[in-house]
Formats: sequence, structure tokens, C-alpha cells
Amino acid sequence: MADSEYILEMKNIVKTFPGVQALRGVDLKVRPGEIHALLGENGAGKSTLMKCIIGIHSPTSGQIIFDGKELGHYSPAEALKMGISMIHQELNPVLHRPIMENLWLGREPRNKIGLIDHKKMAEMTSEVLEEIYMMEDPRTLMSELTIAKMQMCEIGKAISYNSKLILMDEPTSALTNREVDQLFVIMRKLKEKGASMIYISHKLDEIYKIADIISVYRDGEYIGTGTPDELKVDKLINMMVGRDVKDQFPKEVCPIGEVKLEVKNLSHKKYFKDVSFTVRRGEILGVAGLIGAGRSEVIETIFGVRQKSGGQILVDGREVNIRRVDDAKKAGMAFITEDRRNSGIFPMLDIQLNMVIGSIPQFLSKAGFLSEKRMRVKCDEYVQKVQIKTPGLGQLIQNLSGGNQQKVLVARWLMTNPDILLFDEPTRGIDVLTKSEIHRLITRLAGEGKSIIMVSSELPEVMGMSDRIMIMHQGKVTGIINNRPDLTQEELMAYATNTIEDYQKQQGVQNDH
Repeated sequence: MADSEYILEMKNIVKTFPGVQALRGVDLKVRPGEIHALLGENGAGKSTLMKCIIGIHSPTSGQIIFDGKELGHYSPAEALKMGISMIHQELNPVLHRPIMENLWLGREPRNKIGLIDHKKMAEMTSEVLEEIYMMEDPRTLMSELTIAKMQMCEIGKAISYNSKLILMDEPTSALTNREVDQLFVIMRKLKEKGASMIYISHKLDEIYKIADIISVYRDGEYIGTGTPDELKVDKLINMMVGRDVKDQFPKEVCPIGEVKLEVKNLSHKKYFKDVSFTVRRGEILGVAGLIGAGRSEVIETIFGVRQKSGGQILVDGREVNIRRVDDAKKAGMAFITEDRRNSGIFPMLDIQLNMVIGSIPQFLSKAGFLSEKRMRVKCDEYVQKVQIKTPGLGQLIQNLSGGNQQKVLVARWLMTNPDILLFDEPTRGIDVLTKSEIHRLITRLAGEGKSIIMVSSELPEVMGMSDRIMIMHQGKVTGIINNRPDLTQEELMAYATNTIEDYQKQQGVQNDH
């Protein structure tokens, strides 16, 4: 390496897309063996900056110096050869191929006659999986893994390149606390070996645990850099959003009416059994539990994405037979998916088409053609209503930040005029300010009399937004409790780990003292 204290220097980087200036002369410097966190709300330019480093985008202007050499135009494949790898925020695995083929795609080991050596590939994969604390068989299909385990495979893939610089864009968004701790152990090992990491996360507690230094960006501009000790939470949030963010969970007391949705002994042959609950008009029912508890699978089954093996679903007191998604839509339901990349947005379509695609019939003329004018008027209305930040409806949705993509999905479903909204991880991978906007929107919908089920892995979010909370553990409901002032995260976790009786006994003993 040339005589420089930095492995990476980015100077005055500008990146312009049609109608959007994503980066406005930003800087970034990363030292060898450093974990450098990037913070900023969605739309701040962090992911665009990462894509410039990995070679997906070429900067409009500015300098990139890596390992002492100034780089010109280069591809992601060339970046990998130079020693730069990336864990992307949105997963894109080859679902119907095994873990080992996903891990070594395009660089498979070959035998003497040039054929792929599957035995060697399996051995190499086992070594990588062991490093990331996964015990899966290398021949397991990716489609059989949870999203969390797919994310761990992405992390393993990046590590397998033995890179000098690893870019991590929201690597923990689908991971449990235990898996996050495992990732941090891996990161510290890589750091000891001299690897540098750029780490993007909206979870401030993670940043303070793992980062050596933090750089903050806002609206495509560089704001400042400091150590975790120098940048306390209040200062950090102020730098990220340009003002103080109050009322992170703007839950209001809404009138709660009669039962709208009732679920009786709902079961799925693989994921959960005998799940029963009700949701009233104007009520937000939070669903908590560890990953693998069956939370997402329950609401996917209610919406017809999965087939139930038993039980009843009643809307307004009448049983509805939901065999597919169309049945759920006819029953007045909407579903905002956890995995917006693979089962939510249509990345190559524009914002307008992504918004109207769930309610095409209302935009058809008598002759059967789509009315451009009616679509535009309706979409403009929802851009305002849901507060989507975009230069125009003709923008490809893939060019929007994750938070604004999520708002487009919410707008899509609101156009169907649903009475029951199922939100699965509605703020996953979304910044502090946009989270607050999504929470405000959910609260407003409850105030309009909508019945809302909200699955979330973040206990503060569940506690801050819900009227009642249902907690699951290994496919069973362990408790449904009112959200009350004395409710603690420890109590919720006791339900989630099915240790509530021990917890209550312990609390009783402490209270006696």
C-alpha cells in the first residue's frame, strides 16, 4: 500500500441521477482496521455512496482513492478483485439453488478437467458457515432458510472474499439480538486481521457498540465525523435530521369500536398452532416475539399468502374463507410485507405504476384502457397523504430510499380502501425521522377506524405503538396483554421466551422485599 494512513479516501463526490442530485460533494476517509459507521436518514445518500465505492455507480465527479491508488471507472467484479466487497441491504439470493452455489457463484472451485468440484465447494462452504456460526448443510436450498439466515449467508459470502474493505448496508435488519452479537464477534475478528468495515445501520445502540468512528450525512451532504464518545445520541440525531426529533412513537388515544377481525384456533401445519385473537376498529394490535416465533407466518396466513391447516377467520362476525390473496382483499384486508425488495416493490417500474398496481380496475375507462389522468390525480393525492419524497411519479421506485419505497407500498394498499391493515416490520431498515412519519401514519389510520395488526422485532416500537400486544413463542401465543404504563421490555421478553411464570415469581419475590 502507498504511504497513506487511509485505506479509502473519497473526496468531493458528486452523483447525479435524472432529476435527483443524490450526493453533493461528500467526503469519507477510512483507516485500515477501522469500523466506520455511516449515519443519516433515508435519502441522505449513504447507499448511493456505497454503490460508488463498490462500482455499481460511477461518481459524476470527485476522487476515489483505494489502497493508495486513485481509481477511475470500474465494475463490481473489478472492485472484488481489488479487495472491496459489499453486503447489500436488500437480499437477492438465487432461492432455488443451495447455499454453497450462492456462496461461490461465478468462482466455483474446479477439478483437473475443468468441471465444478462439488465436494470441494461443500467443504469450503462448511468452513465459511462455521465462521458465521451457522450449522446448515451446504446443500440446503436458500428458499428453505429464514430471511435472517439468508442475511447471514450474505455476510459469509462477503467474508469469503478476504477483502481489505467490507461495506455493510443494514446487515442486521433481519437478525435476532443473538445473531447481531455473533456478527459483532465476526467483525471484531476481521478488524484484528486488519480489514476495514463501513457499517450502515439505523439502530443507534448497535453503532455505539461496534463503531470506532461515525460520519453523518444529510440530504446528500457530508455533515461531520466523530467518535461515539464525541457524538452523544441527542447530538447525533440532531446532525442526522437537522433538528430534534420528538415523539418518536406518536401514539394517540383513538376511539376503539366493535370487533372487526376475529381469529379462532388458526393453525399452519409447519409454523404455528391454535392462534386466537381479536382486533377492534381503531385498535393497533402489536405482535411481538423472537424470529422464528411464527409472527409473520400468522399474518401471511390470514392474508392468504400461506394456507391454513385449521381454524377460522371472521370479519364483522362472519367467517371468511381465505384461500388466496384476492379473497383477503375482498374481505377488506391489506398487507404490507416485511421483504419489500422481493415481495413488495416492482423495482423496474415507476412510482405511479407501483402505487396503482393493486387497484387497476378503478383506473380503467369504459373502453378498458388505463386512464393516465385518473392515475396521476390519485397518485398525487397519496404522495401528499403519505408524504412520499420524490421529484416525480415517473421516477423508478428503485431510485427511492427504503423509507420512501415503504410509503409507496402503504399508498398502494390504501388505494384499495381496506378496513384491516397487516403491517409486517413496517419500519425495518428505515431511519429515525421516516420511522416517526410511518408511526404517525399508522396512528392516523387507527384514528380513522382501521383495524391494525403490526408485527415488529423492536420491542420499543411494539410498546410505543400498540393498544394491546400479542406475544408468540415457537408457533404458540404465550400472552395477549394490554399496553399499560408499567409494562417493561423484560416482561415482554419473558413472554417471548416462554419464561413468564419464572419472571412473575421473581417479581413477586422482589416486591415482597
